[in-house]
Amino acid sequence: MNRAPMTHKGAIRLRAELDRLKSEDRPRIIQAIAEARAHGDLKENAEYHAAREMQGFTEGRIKELEAGLSYADVIDISRLNAGKKIVFGATVVLADEDSGEEVTYQIVGDMEADIKQKLISVMSPFARALIGKSEGDSFEFQAPNGTRNYEILSVRYLD
Repeated sequence: MNRAPMTHKGAIRLRAELDRLKSEDRPRIIQAIAEARAHGDLKENAEYHAAREMQGFTEGRIKELEAGLSYADVIDISRLNAGKKIVFGATVVLADEDSGEEVTYQIVGDMEADIKQKLISVMSPFARALIGKSEGDSFEFQAPNGTRNYEILSVRYLD
């Protein structure tokens, strides 16, 4: 399997989630299953089925995090010397040339991407449109809702 890029900050955040799942969530779920079993008939025991479902989700997420972190190529983006050119790890401030609205995104690895936190995957079409461009450039992006025009206001590298 190929190594997947990940920021140092993203690796810390995902390791913290993995630790929480193993040390807090897993024991709590095991306890909930034990309590639900104590209530008797498991066929019609909603608490038991809910706890088992949560256990499946939690164990799946633990496996996903362990695999992702084991293949991660953690990159210290503060050491990148890309200047004003956009590469992995860049934090980019953009202006939508049509609305004037400003948005800030950081280009990160797939596992750490979270649009609510303005972290976009390096593999996403939008990040791929940004890679290689520089501060001051303008570009056109084909979004699902039509063509958007952006100007790159600033590019910085902070972890």
